[in-house]
Order: sequence, then C-alpha cells, then structure tokens
Amino acid sequence: MKSPALSQLRGIVTIRVRGGSIEQLVNELSRQGIDIWDVKPLPGGQMDMNVALTDFFRLRPLLKRTGCRMSVRGRSGLPFVLARVWKRKGFIAGFALFVAAIFCLSSLVWDVEVKGNEEIAAHDVLQAAKQEGIYPFQWIFRLPDQDKLSAELTRKLPGTSWVGVTRTGTRITIQVVEATKPKDQQLVSPSHLVSKHDAVITHIYAEKGQPEVGKNDRVKKGQVLVSGFQGGKPVVPQANIRGIVWHEYNIQVPQVYRQKVYTGERKQRGYLYFGNTAIQLTGYGIVTYAQSETMTVQDPLTWRAWKLPIGWMTEKVMETTELELKRTEEQAKQEGIERAKRDILAKYGTDSVIMDQKILHEKADNGKVYIKVHFEVEQNIAEEVPIVHDQGE
Repeated sequence: MKSPALSQLRGIVTIRVRGGSIEQLVNELSRQGIDIWDVKPLPGGQMDMNVALTDFFRLRPLLKRTGCRMSVRGRSGLPFVLARVWKRKGFIAGFALFVAAIFCLSSLVWDVEVKGNEEIAAHDVLQAAKQEGIYPFQWIFRLPDQDKLSAELTRKLPGTSWVGVTRTGTRITIQVVEATKPKDQQLVSPSHLVSKHDAVITHIYAEKGQPEVGKNDRVKKGQVLVSGFQGGKPVVPQANIRGIVWHEYNIQVPQVYRQKVYTGERKQRGYLYFGNTAIQLTGYGIVTYAQSETMTVQDPLTWRAWKLPIGWMTEKVMETTELELKRTEEQAKQEGIERAKRDILAKYGTDSVIMDQKILHEKADNGKVYIKVHFEVEQNIAEEVPIVHDQGE
C-alpha cells in the first residue's frame, strides 16, 4: 500500500512486529481502519511496517489480542521534527532574535552625509533634509521616493542647481551641486587659435583676438584662425569657429555574429554575511542553467563613515544563451555606417554635425561586407597654440 496523503505532516512510526499471529494482526488493523504501508516480511516470522503516529497509540489492545509484540524502528515527519526543534528552543529563539535584530538594524538610517557643498552650510542641508524625513534612526521604508526628495531639497535650498539623494546600505548621501556664476577668464598664456584640420569655415565669431580668416574660407591644418594679438597686445583668444571637415572610413562588418541574451529565467539567493563568512538563508536548490551570469550585491551595515563587516548579500543567477544571428548586406552596411558615425562623435565632439555621407566603394566577400565611406562633418576646428616670441624681440 502507498503512504497516505499528508503522512509526513501527521508523523510516521516504523515498527517491527514479531511473535503471535501477525496475519491476524494485519486483518485486525484493516477492520479497525488503521492504515499500514511499506510492509516488509522478514525472516523468523517478523514484519516491518509503517503506521501513522495517531494510529500508533491504538495498536496496544490489538497486539495483546493477537499475542504479537512490537518494537519501534524509526520515527519521521513533522511532529518529530518539531519535537527535536523544541529541545533546542533556546538556540532557535536566540538565532531568531539575532536575525530580527540584524534586520531591524539594517532597516534604519544610521548616517546622513553631505557632499559637494562649499558655499551652503552642511547644517542648512541637514535641516532641510530632516524636514523631508531624512535623519539618523529613521526607518528606511518610511523614506519618500528619491526623485521626490531630490526635487524638494533643490527647491528648499537656494543657490543649488541640483541635489541628489542616494542610499548605500544604512547611509544616506546628499550630493549638492551649487549654482555658480561663470568666472571671467584671466590672461594666463597668450596664444593663437589654429585649425586642427583642412577645412572650409562655416562660422567664426571672435570675442577676443583678431580673426585672420572669414566665413567660406578654405584653411589648411595648422593655419592661424584667430591671432593672439589684439591692438598690439597679447591676449587669450576666445572664439567659436566651426568648419566643414572630410573624414574617410574603411569599414568591415561580418554578416554572421553571435549575441549573448538573457532568457528571463533567474534564481536569487540571500546570505547573511560576517566578514568573509556567508550563511545562505534563502534560495536553496541546484542551478541547472547551462550558461549563466551571477550578479552579487552587498548591503553592509554602516556606522557614520565606517562600513561594518556584516550585512545582507544577494546573488542573482541569470540564465543566458548565445544566439547566432545573420545580417543582410544592407543591414551590415548600415551597421558599419552607424559605427563610423559614433566614432566621429566620440573623437570630434558630440556637437559635431554629419552634413553628408557618400559610399565610395562596397563589396561582400567571405561572409563580410566591406565599405569605404566619405563623411562631410561640421565641427569645431580650433585649437590653442602658445605664442612663441623670438629671443631677439
């Protein structure tokens, strides 16, 4: 007979019966509605069987009636587990109180620090933060949303352009960005503004210094655009000069490529750690992913400027797989052009404007697409070159 449903919850007693009429005992058990299972006949007229804990105490009169004797061979199930736990109730209670204390301590704000303030007093920032509910020994779950806190503190603190609020463990950091007035540039080292590239000038405005070229002029690399002499006196030139520059790229892009993606399956484990020792409390089970990435986040307890060697650690195991994808020739060509555009913006500034592009040559060979592209870019073309005085002057 199979074990009854919920037998582990009710408790199981494994008994060995010997002597008397065992067959008669089995029949009596059936008539009394007492379930037995895993019945195993043994040599010497003995038999092992399992019986529910609640039925175990009904066996004595039946054993006496059939002349059988019984011995207990094993115990399992929830009632016996609880009994063993109850014997160690002091240890369990202590551990539970310890975990509860750690949880409570890690749920409080222990320190609030202010960074980035020079003109604004830290005391004023802390007072404004306290009005918004940010102060030591505040419950973390009672803190408002960080974006809302940032907006409210920026509004309440005159002279700030932005106030950011971040939480690391039990520490709150308030990052202040003060609004500053632009300072007048002081004369440090007179210089010329020269062209960094061969170009055609599209815009030139000189606030200081003497312009040497005009709009639509073609200039060579190294040519002076704005002189560092004005009225016969050396100055630090200030000017905005833009021009059309030509860049040529030789690009090759494979049509077949592999890309790692997340499947969406993940498993999370939680640990209570002390120094280099971690005790896993949640997320038990074997990870069966063929490929995965693990991200570990530690949330330590902190006290003022110190991070305590104790806290909560979370491990996220995310299943990954690699897909083999194929681009068409047109897709590969567009991917190569976009790469070149990103390179132009990275090298020559995000204010650069790609005015035109022309494919000079393209071909597909051996699973790759090769293209040669000519870009016409409007960009900042000026750079400073110190004025070198002749020794005879």
